[in-house]
Formats: sequence, C-alpha cells, structure tokens
Amino acid sequence: MSEQNKIYGLIGKTLTHSFSMDFFNQKFIAEGIDASYINFEIDDVADLLTVLSEYPSLSGLNVTSPYKEQVMQYMDELDETAQQVGAVNVIKIMKGSDEGLLKMVGYNSDFIGFKNSLEPILTPEIDRALILGTGGACKAVKAVLTSLGIGVSLVSRKKSAQTITYEELTKQMIHDHKLIVNTTPLGTYPHNETYPLIPYRFISAEHLCYDLVYNPSETVFMKLSAAQGATVKNGLEMLLLQAFESYRIWTEL
Repeated sequence: MSEQNKIYGLIGKTLTHSFSMDFFNQKFIAEGIDASYINFEIDDVADLLTVLSEYPSLSGLNVTSPYKEQVMQYMDELDETAQQVGAVNVIKIMKGSDEGLLKMVGYNSDFIGFKNSLEPILTPEIDRALILGTGGACKAVKAVLTSLGIGVSLVSRKKSAQTITYEELTKQMIHDHKLIVNTTPLGTYPHNETYPLIPYRFISAEHLCYDLVYNPSETVFMKLSAAQGATVKNGLEMLLLQAFESYRIWTEL
C-alpha cells in the first residue's frame, strides 16, 4: 500500500519522555516512506476527536498514559487482544472512499511487546509476580503473565478487593513473588528521582525486576533492585517490539 502523505502519531497527557516520534520519523526517512509522526499532548481523552478533525491525513495512533482504557469508548471495533487486555495502545484509522473517517479499530501491541521481551529472561523459579500499578499498562502485563501460567498480585496505592497496598507488602510476599513489574510512571523523565515504595531490602538474586519505564535507561527502581542482586530490565525493548507491531497493524492489517 502507498504511504504517501500519511500521518501517524501518539496521544497522551505528557509526552516529553517519549522516544516514539524520533523512532518513527527516523524509520520513515531510512525506508523512504512519505509519512510523518507527531506527538499530540491532550488534556482530556475527548480531545482525540479534535485531533482527528484537524489532521484528516491521520492514519494511525499510538496511545499512552492515561488514556489506554479511556480511549476504548471511541473505538468502532476492538481486536481480540485489546478485548482480552481491556486496553488500547494502537488505533488504526480506516478511511472511506471520500477519505473521510470510516471507523477506528483498537489494538493492543503492549501484549506482544512485553511477552516477547520477557520470555527469554524468565527462570523456572518465577511462578508468581507482583505488578505495581493498576492502569492500562498493568492490564497488558497481567494478561501476558496469566497466559504464561504465572500467578499475579496487583499492588496499588489504594486497597481494593483486587489489590494490596504498598504498605501491606511483607518479606514473605516479596520472597514468594520472584518477578516484580513496575507499570507505574514513577521514575519517568523528568521525574527520575521517583520510584515505587516497596521493601527493596527483601529482594534477592532470584528476583527479576522489570520496569516498563525506558527513559531514563536505569531507574531508581532498577538501581535499588540491582543493589540487592536482582536481574533488572527496562522497557526499551518492549517499546521497540510494540512499535514494530504498531506499524505492522497500520500498514498490513
């Protein structure tokens, strides 16, 4: 298919940390594709409709915090993975014969990105995981871990029937959950000094601590975990894998 005059982009509330615009624009230049990628910082998910009206050549969007769940209400269709996860981070914008908006289809490429970056570093000891945060990214991580047969406990600032709080984390809980995944934005540039308040002193060399944050490349969460001997990984590979999947969705599906 022709990519002439195509526009793609990213919608989110704060996008100063994102590498997506540089990644895609460099990809378009390197592959000779006549397309561009734009960041759209919006204060409310409803502003998506304004973006669509102002950019009629828009053919696809990525979605980041805090809109991965909220944006679902605007989708005409959801693919199977987006339905399974309960969050959308890729939108394919279908055009009619008059180039007007025909429909929007929601997908979730976080699932593939996280799964393919996690599986090579999993160890047999990992059968339970703590997921820090309960937003849209958490849903993709939970779906992946469930598909891999790994039990999941959700950690949130607020107590609920589905979550435990950070204050409730004990030495035994940390010991029993050898995988800890940070899906919160804590530690993201420019707020590099922030981090999830978990009892790091109970982390061991048997732990794998995965931070979905990729900017900076080493977060405080990762530093404190590594200091206890844990294996650590940031979210850059996941970002790249989900970006490749996003482009496949926009151009091939």
